[in-house]
Amino acid sequence: MRTILRDGSADAVRDRNASAWLIPAGQRRINEKLRAEMRHYDDGDEIDAVIVGCGAGGSTMLQRLARAGWRVAALDAGPFWDPDRDWVSDEAGSHHLYWTEPRVIAGTDPVPLGSNNSGRGVGGSMVHYAGFAPRFHPSDFHTASADGVGHDWPFAYDDLKPYYEAIEGELPVSGEDWPWGDPHRYPHAPHPVSGNGEVFQRGADALGIETRVGPVAITNGRFGHRQHCIYRGFCLQGCKVNAKASPLITHVPDALAHGAEVRPDAMVVSVEVDERTGRATGVRYVRDGVERFQRAAHVIVAGYSIETPRLLLHSTSKRFPDGLCNDFDLVGRYLMVQGAPQTGGRFADEIRMYKAPPPEVSSESFYETDPAKPYRRGFSIQTVSPLPITWSEHFAGQKVWGDDLRRQMRDFVHWACLGALCEFLAQPDNRVTLAGQRDRHGMPVAKFSYSQCDNDRALMKEASSTMEQILLAAGAEHVTTFHRYAHLVGGARMGTDERSGVVDGDCRSFAVPNLLVTDGSVLPTQGAANPALTIMSVAARAADRLVRRPDPRG
Repeated sequence: MRTILRDGSADAVRDRNASAWLIPAGQRRINEKLRAEMRHYDDGDEIDAVIVGCGAGGSTMLQRLARAGWRVAALDAGPFWDPDRDWVSDEAGSHHLYWTEPRVIAGTDPVPLGSNNSGRGVGGSMVHYAGFAPRFHPSDFHTASADGVGHDWPFAYDDLKPYYEAIEGELPVSGEDWPWGDPHRYPHAPHPVSGNGEVFQRGADALGIETRVGPVAITNGRFGHRQHCIYRGFCLQGCKVNAKASPLITHVPDALAHGAEVRPDAMVVSVEVDERTGRATGVRYVRDGVERFQRAAHVIVAGYSIETPRLLLHSTSKRFPDGLCNDFDLVGRYLMVQGAPQTGGRFADEIRMYKAPPPEVSSESFYETDPAKPYRRGFSIQTVSPLPITWSEHFAGQKVWGDDLRRQMRDFVHWACLGALCEFLAQPDNRVTLAGQRDRHGMPVAKFSYSQCDNDRALMKEASSTMEQILLAAGAEHVTTFHRYAHLVGGARMGTDERSGVVDGDCRSFAVPNLLVTDGSVLPTQGAANPALTIMSVAARAADRLVRRPDPRG
């Protein structure tokens, strides 16, 4: 079956990323032949690049470099998932998708780490993300210059725009024409709206708030051999039908077809550097209880915002006694989360909010700085659809127990829920360091300290109030708000020089010329948008610029 996109570029998309056609037609979700015949490199081979982590940034790099003819392997600490074998339509049965290794959290507002900001295995946290795929706004790239907060990126939105467009076509993304930020269209038309989305639209219309359907990285109809969405509501548990995009199905198969290796269950514990040349020589990793060393001409770290700083800080040497690339004490600093309050509204009618992708209808009407408000930057709003266990945890967190909790849960189908993403500001003391305790590999665990500033608290309050007003305007009998966090970015940010960032605009380390970082840790700001699309786009740009260098090995 030939897939026709709205812009008529079906052949271009297939040429650029064949993964959707490499998945076998029929009921199986993986190409077993590709995995069985995958190329394997020896530790002693000096491959062109070794990538640490195979999530959003790592998988994109893997596919791009393999297509450029590079000899490349991605090492991931988790398994190589099989959707048929490993994923279930069950909240309690899906916790193995999250990073559950020990970590220490601290600060005045400690951030729980788990299902909403950590991933485990090939595909990373995009295996269990909700599928929401908005772009950052042009203003996100110069918040310091425009708003006096945050940090300017070393390149502009227009430099990333072609990569946004490419990744949107490869996932692909479905949604209505987008009016905010840089107005644009999406490759696939929007999905139908569910009861939860209709509630949001009704309340927003009553208040004069503009909304749109999408954008979600979920195929609207078949795409290659990927099945269409069946609106089962288990996006956060791994999409068993392969309708929701994740690198496991959108970029990894194509990388394997071009000669890349994916080495699962391989925990990288250090990056090694030659003391004489100052260049990275490869990575030490533990697999099957044995420590090994993979030689490589380039090392690309893509472990995300906790594990990437942890690895760099643990990679000490005479040249880098305080951690790799940490001459100016920037590794692990400026780590950001988003304030992600969720507001539920109880309705007399049944809503059945789970009968659709969790993010469906959204608004970025409050995204930019409003000079009339006492805070800088802003927030976005989208539908969210917590499943019963998560929903019960929300109420239990408000000390609703026993019979009262049972009554709330019997009403589950009558609730609608909205979620906000608030742009919390980067602060130097929100950081990852190494804790005293060690994990099962003998590596110090990460300690993540986080504290909100006054601007963060004001944003969270405004977003919560706005969502409550929307649900009440839609006819809710009563509303309640649950405060929480989502997503992680920062920790090894881009800068214009080594005193402002760990890496440059090409994601190349200032300190080690053949070391790159290509995950969410390089983002200097986070906007009020989910970061997955931006992480993939930044990685695609970094790969493009790496392979175009006059000396590809340097």
